[in-house]
Amino acid sequence: MTNLTRQQQTRYLFARAGFGATPAELDEAARKPLKKVVRQLFNDSDSVTDLRVVDADTNETKKQLKGMFQNGQLDKDMLKERIRDNAEKVRDLNLQWLDQMSTGKAALREKMALFWHGHFACRAQGRNPLFMQQYANTIRQHALGKFSDLLMAVSKEPAMLQFLNNQQNRKNAPNENFAREVMELFTLGRGNYSEHDIKEAARAFTGWQFTPDGQFVFRQQVHDEGEKTIFGKTGAFKGEDVIAMLLENKQTARFITAKIYRFFVNETVDKKRVDELADQFYKSNYDSTDLLETIFTSDWFYDAKNVGAHIKSPVELLAGFRHTLGVQFEQPQSQIFVQRTLGQLLFYPPNVAGWPGGKNWIDSSSLLFRMQLPNYVLKAADVTVKPKDEGDVNVQSLARKGGARFQTKVDWADFEAAFAKTTDAELTDTIASTLLPFPLRSDQRELINKQTHSGQSRSEQIHTITAALMSLPEYQLT
Repeated sequence: MTNLTRQQQTRYLFARAGFGATPAELDEAARKPLKKVVRQLFNDSDSVTDLRVVDADTNETKKQLKGMFQNGQLDKDMLKERIRDNAEKVRDLNLQWLDQMSTGKAALREKMALFWHGHFACRAQGRNPLFMQQYANTIRQHALGKFSDLLMAVSKEPAMLQFLNNQQNRKNAPNENFAREVMELFTLGRGNYSEHDIKEAARAFTGWQFTPDGQFVFRQQVHDEGEKTIFGKTGAFKGEDVIAMLLENKQTARFITAKIYRFFVNETVDKKRVDELADQFYKSNYDSTDLLETIFTSDWFYDAKNVGAHIKSPVELLAGFRHTLGVQFEQPQSQIFVQRTLGQLLFYPPNVAGWPGGKNWIDSSSLLFRMQLPNYVLKAADVTVKPKDEGDVNVQSLARKGGARFQTKVDWADFEAAFAKTTDAELTDTIASTLLPFPLRSDQRELINKQTHSGQSRSEQIHTITAALMSLPEYQLT
């Protein structure tokens, strides 16, 4: 049973189910029954605003594709320009989504979509912004719906079919990559299928292809219409039949539920609890809202052992930082620099398995930057760190010799207003209770209070205390 105060419960809920909260949001929520607060998070996430950096008009896309050919020959200069333009649009898509996470009301939807982005890991192959835009909007639209609908929709996304080579999967020359990942990473988990199941399923997925303008198509002429035996069943199966079989298998519910538990509750899985949740998930026809609402309204979710057990991913850290303080970057692309330096760049997961998460977020090269980020952002200090050499995004201007400087605007007025009635003696602990998962230790309090001095105005004291608290290791945890 939890021994958290009501405010601690609320802070923890907002951190796990979203990207943190402002002091005003915490104050308002703490006055309501917890179940009402949870329901409000879902209500706020009812609708979804599509990300849009390219026009999905198919005729326009076709014109652009034709424009790269002159007299039947590929114009290399135009191709280079198109690649550069596409890379910039994928970057813009990244920043637009980060804006939704940081400033939009639908924090729970965006948090769940971030989970699905790691689960249905898909990399911006060929830097195709249209494909990535469609993929991102699909996982966001279905984020809180039925996993069964999401699985089918994302499996037919051109970005995913391209990433997993299903365009090359044809009768008499099957490519097993897509079928393998659908089983191993998307549904059953490793070891819960046979190599024979993969070979036969690959035959069923032949014909699942896409057009250059981002349309899913089933091409009958390359589909293997012969009989296949998958999971002991024999028939002239197509891709949709394989998806249906995977959803029928209770192991899919167990695998997905365990992953959701690790992401939202604790890396250490409580097997009995996950089995109960998986049974409910399966019976509800994979209703994600039903599963999450059960988790967020359960007493055990608020057990002290779960609080502070989750290390923020770089995107969670950045979005939470922005949301809590109303931070705006005058050069939005500097957020790409932060993502690259910390090792999580949206739309560029390291491989088909996504980001490993947990303690993998912390290494010697990124930890110092994580701890210094509040000072870089709040005090416009010079950045001397270089981003990790991965991802296909052009950030040379921010990785140049001599480092970079973040120019930001912070909505201090709203943040400060929440502490107007707080006495000077209580100020450090009160701010800490909105930012950290644990109460301050006496040595931490002393260290932070030493950074303020009597000559500072009330505003300056709040700014100093806030930056110091965000620089503590505990701020990296939820």
